[in-house]
Amino acid sequence: MREGTRPASSVAVSQVDLSGQQEKSECASLACSSQNSSQLQPPFSYRNSTLAVPNLVGATIQHEMIVEYLYQQQRSRRWISDINSLEEGAFMRDSWNSYITAPVLLSASVLAEALVDLNAEIVITLRSKVVETAFRLMDSTDRVTLRSGLEIQVLPSLRDIKLAQRHQCAAFIHDESYILVWDDSPTKLLERAADLEHQLVDIAWFTATGCDLKPPSTHDSDAGSLLEIGYVVDRRPTYINSVICACTLALSLLVVGLGMKVLAHESTLDHTYARLAAIAFTPIQFLLALFFMQVVIVCAFQLLGPVGQCHANSTYYSAKPPPRVKRLEALPHVTIQCPIFTESLETVVEPTIMSLKAAISTYEMQGGSASIFVNDDGMLAGLTNVEIDNRKKFYKKNNIGWVARPAHNPVALTGQPKFLRRGRFKKASNMNFGLMLSVKLEEKLAQVVRDDAWSQQDEDREYERCLLQVMSELPCRPLAGGNIRVGDYILLVDSDTRIPEDCLLDAVNEMQLSPEVGILQYTSGVLHVTKDFFESGISYFTDLIYTAIGYMVSNGDVGPFVGHNAMLRWTSMQDVAYFDEDEVIKFWSESSVSEDFDMSLRLQRQNWTIRFATYTGEGFKEGVSLTIYDEITRWEKYAYGCSELVFNPLKDWLRKGPFTPLIRRFVTSTTPIASKLSTIGYIASYYAIGSAWIFSLVNYFLIGWADTLIDKWYLPSFNVFIGLVFVFSFLSNICLAWLRYRTSARTNLVESLFENFKWVLMFSILFGGLSLSVSRALLCHMFSINIQWSTTNKEVENSNFFREVPKILNRFSGRFSYCVGGLLLIFVCAFAVPYQWRIRQFAAIFPLALSVGNHFLLPIALNPALMRLTW
Repeated sequence: MREGTRPASSVAVSQVDLSGQQEKSECASLACSSQNSSQLQPPFSYRNSTLAVPNLVGATIQHEMIVEYLYQQQRSRRWISDINSLEEGAFMRDSWNSYITAPVLLSASVLAEALVDLNAEIVITLRSKVVETAFRLMDSTDRVTLRSGLEIQVLPSLRDIKLAQRHQCAAFIHDESYILVWDDSPTKLLERAADLEHQLVDIAWFTATGCDLKPPSTHDSDAGSLLEIGYVVDRRPTYINSVICACTLALSLLVVGLGMKVLAHESTLDHTYARLAAIAFTPIQFLLALFFMQVVIVCAFQLLGPVGQCHANSTYYSAKPPPRVKRLEALPHVTIQCPIFTESLETVVEPTIMSLKAAISTYEMQGGSASIFVNDDGMLAGLTNVEIDNRKKFYKKNNIGWVARPAHNPVALTGQPKFLRRGRFKKASNMNFGLMLSVKLEEKLAQVVRDDAWSQQDEDREYERCLLQVMSELPCRPLAGGNIRVGDYILLVDSDTRIPEDCLLDAVNEMQLSPEVGILQYTSGVLHVTKDFFESGISYFTDLIYTAIGYMVSNGDVGPFVGHNAMLRWTSMQDVAYFDEDEVIKFWSESSVSEDFDMSLRLQRQNWTIRFATYTGEGFKEGVSLTIYDEITRWEKYAYGCSELVFNPLKDWLRKGPFTPLIRRFVTSTTPIASKLSTIGYIASYYAIGSAWIFSLVNYFLIGWADTLIDKWYLPSFNVFIGLVFVFSFLSNICLAWLRYRTSARTNLVESLFENFKWVLMFSILFGGLSLSVSRALLCHMFSINIQWSTTNKEVENSNFFREVPKILNRFSGRFSYCVGGLLLIFVCAFAVPYQWRIRQFAAIFPLALSVGNHFLLPIALNPALMRLTW
């Protein structure tokens, strides 16, 4: 962005229809920039509530009642200096260009005309004795700093309202000597005005006495002044993870060595060396057991190792927020990127946007600027005209920049231009398209010649022209509106996300203080949608995963990137960008299902750091799988993505070799060896899960027919099962509870133990029944078999017993065939074959029966809609 010039209006909407002609251009001159793009809206918005009246007449009456109530509150709280004034009162938008007012005569005032450019829902004036005193004490012409550290803008006159930072939801009007306060909710509006007046009293008191009415924040420290003069935060690396990985390697090699010892001992006894061919399986054995061995060592460290690192900042880990820097210049601009598809606007997208706007409001009052950039992949891919219009109105009302690319049209059907939505999982190509459009727009704007007399009106006009030109030059002819320019940092969120109100400043400070950090990944809580046992179980598992990640990264492991709730440095993304065969710039991999993992590996290869932060607690929230169908799909995507990252499909092995260039570059990169080992162990865990049903079947025949012939080197599946149960169901749950108790994440050890063990049965069924699905995904990639997944449900679907039964039978027919075949095999081999071929050993039957049982129970026992037996 050009320094000192704000981007064009996010109120402006520019669209090009499919014929390439301009369909619509609505631009409010001098409207706010991407930094100053919209007003704060609380989680509950009156305009979008389910209480909305069914007709315009009823809506107008309701608006009049609300405006009259607000005016009465202004008078009772003495926020109006003169009840006969025609410049003070309450306003509520009745249409895009008109307001209902109290008093009624305000509708013809200069203020009412100026509010059209503000794009606010409800507005009141605030002129009390406290406000008048604040104006007398004002020593700045552009902002007033409250004792909380937040800033409120000062506008010279009503003519400058169109330059206001919408998210601040308040502005001092210097010439009028009053404050404008706005919001989308009447209740929130009154609370905001009262809080502002209280903080102004605090300013007056401090000016008179030098004492605060409340103690200073410990978060704002003197480190800010040190940082201004070049103070560098010392983040020393932690090497505990290196010790853990060394112990993991030692244990793995010990186990492999003991197996080789058995082979060598047997060969020396009978002088038969054919069994030594089993050594060829050693690499596979090592990789499949690597994750298991790592868990064993980690459990030991959780029980007896240090935990002080969990509360300290290090190279890859942030347990404490950075000191808030006192700056003279403006804070960097943050773009909040949110890819969406066909999710419900009212129940999914809107609550997320309201959460984002609350955070932007805080950041703007701290001196920064931010904007929302929605990549709408559903607008032109299946939505009705009414739904499309509703989305456009929603984006315009909330000053959201948005891009909508055309639907998938590989052979130019229906007379429309050919367009490919690349990738099995369209999120990456959706984000790429939005960023590509933004880059092309910046290239156009960079060619604009600006002189000393250049104004914001000129910038807005050129932005509008360049945006229309960029879209008209693309053969696919997308739709776009608002501010789509990208700032210094990108906060990537999903459509079902909640973020803390005060998180952007800490994230920006940390990125500014650590220029080597490419991604700052935040830990997340769970956004609960239902109250059923399945969502609760997956929520517990998600919390467990983030606890484990935090512990490992605090030990010195490289931070992960999970694809959302993360701050990305725009320059780092540009550093790893590439051009595809069509010479179109790409930032995210469209050839991989795991575009986040791919981005992580590419950044690490370019020596960018990925950091994991936990100081926000569960302030960031993410949606989890609401049904067993979505959870199975999630595991299939992860498995497929891991296979994509490591192996080329079999058909390409002779031409390209077995391993992908990405994994070869990663293994030879400067990434710490311990982190490489952890990554390889994580990837190998999917192959271990996917091979479980195959090993159970092979073990059935080996133990059943050749128990006395196989070498002692072979470890029966039953013995493996005992080890898995002990480590994952018993030891790890105890160690997790103990770790949380030691780090004060849980204060009651007994309750923590109970919480862990109550989910053992559910996850035994889940992981025992995932093997077929995971192996399906792995094999589909290796044999280049086309596999597609539907989008994850973000909202609850109404279902019952009779709807679920046919759905289960249709989707899991192959799974049930395996279960029926496995049961028939067990019974036939136990009773219906000749005696010498019968298999009745417990060690042979139990692992296969357990695999069959878990695969059968997974879609049934973990399906709340089915288990409730409702119809």
